[in-house]
Amino acid sequence: MVLVFLAFGAAPVSAASPEAGTVPLSPAEKAEGWVLLFDGESTQGWRAFRQPTFPTNGWAVENRCLRHVGKGGGGDIITRERYTSYELRFDWLINAGGNSGVKYFITEERTTAIGHEYQLLGPRDTAEALKDLKHATASFYDVLPVGTNALPRPPGEWNTSRIVVRPPVVEHWLNDTKVLEYSLTSEAVKSGIAASKFKAVAGFGTSYPHHILLQDHGGDAWFRNVRLRPITP
Repeated sequence: MVLVFLAFGAAPVSAASPEAGTVPLSPAEKAEGWVLLFDGESTQGWRAFRQPTFPTNGWAVENRCLRHVGKGGGGDIITRERYTSYELRFDWLINAGGNSGVKYFITEERTTAIGHEYQLLGPRDTAEALKDLKHATASFYDVLPVGTNALPRPPGEWNTSRIVVRPPVVEHWLNDTKVLEYSLTSEAVKSGIAASKFKAVAGFGTSYPHHILLQDHGGDAWFRNVRLRPITP
C-alpha cells in the first residue's frame, strides 16, 4: 500500500549550521518505552559497518549532536543492537545540496551496507525536489516515490523524521506528516524493487532482525535526538 499526498512550496537554498543538540528523554517518554540511541555524549551504541568499533575519523560528537564531517571518511555506522518492530525518530540537518540517508533492514551477512533507505537531502527548490520522487527526501530510495514533494525545512532549520517498522508495513514521516506507507508484500514494492538497482539483491524486501544505519555520503550531516520505541508485533 502506498499513500500519496501532494503539497507544494519552496525553500531557500544556502548553508546551514546546527543549534542545540540532543536533550534527555522526559519521564513520559521513558514510560512510553523510548530509548536514546545517541545520548548526546557517547557513541557506544554505534560501530562501523562490519567492524567491531566506532570509526576513528569522519564522525564526531559536537554540540550534543552526532555529526558526519564532510569528506572526513569513516564510512557508514550501524547500531550495535538489532531491531524488528519499532518506531524510530530523529532530527537531522544537512546543508543545501547535501545528501545522506538512514537505512534499515541492514544485515552484515551482505558485504555492503544495502538496505531500505529513508533518503535525506538538504534544502532544494520545488522544481528540483519534484524532478525525481524516488530519490527525494523521505522516499524509499530508488524503489518507491515519496507521496509529496517533502521539502525539508529552510536552511539552518532542523527536520524531524520518523520511520515506523511494523512488518509487513513501514511508514515514513517528515516533520509530523506521513509521506509514505508501504507493505513489504505489496505488488508496488515488488515491482519497485524489480525496477531498482536492488533487483538482484537476495532477500531485499523481506523483514528480519536488523541494524539501523546512518550513511556516510561524503558531506556534512548532523543528527540529534535519535530515539527508538520497540513495538510489540
